[in-house]
Amino acid sequence: QVQLVESGGGLVQPGGSLRLSCAASGFTLDYYAIGWFRQAPGKEREGVSCFSSSDGSTYYVDSVKGRFTISRDNAKNTVSLQMNSLKPEDTAVYYCALRTRTSCSNGSDQYDYWGQGTQVTVSS
Repeated sequence: QVQLVESGGGLVQPGGSLRLSCAASGFTLDYYAIGWFRQAPGKEREGVSCFSSSDGSTYYVDSVKGRFTISRDNAKNTVSLQMNSLKPEDTAVYYCALRTRTSCSNGSDQYDYWGQGTQVTVSS
């Protein structure tokens, strides 16, 4: 059974940091592309970052470049998103998603499995 479980969300002040983790079961992460998406109230789901298994490339949406870092731990079968210098506009539910391909895609409809999401709130 394929399962993705996110953790690490919470409330943080502007300028603070959070580390999200996504634990995978039922498959081996290093064969597939794994991404992070977010959805704020009233907005469409947005791709934030992705880790490609084809060549280890990483991708980020422009608004988080230099602040967020995606990483994968093959031994633990997890993927993490380190978020620094958080801003109120980063507030959203964050989801990890698996694409049963080796390369990343911007479209959320290209991802086959999703976690349940974790809330990130950036507020003073």
